[in-house]
Amino acid sequence: MADLKYQPVAHDHQAFLARAARRKGFAKAYDALELEYQLANQMLKARARAGLTQDVVAERMGTTKSAISRLESAGKKHAPSIATIQRYAQAVGCDLQVKLVPQK
Repeated sequence: MADLKYQPVAHDHQAFLARAARRKGFAKAYDALELEYQLANQMLKARARAGLTQDVVAERMGTTKSAISRLESAGKKHAPSIATIQRYAQAVGCDLQVKLVPQK
């Protein structure tokens, strides 16, 4: 296994969202992808907590770094299966929990 150290890249998400919110149609598009953004955010946090690089997660999952990058990005271009998300969770030392919550 590769011995790579995780080094996070500085990113001011609030500033990014503030700039993006000024674009026409952003709010509607962002809201439509809310669940995907939540999942991507959870995945990034889990990998950071584990102190792993995308390369190491890819190696543990038997895939490529680019595949991990796609998994960690929100958007409708790539919709991973529950089995893939489960493998990712195991690779970063987490359990996957899925639940349906009644609508209000």
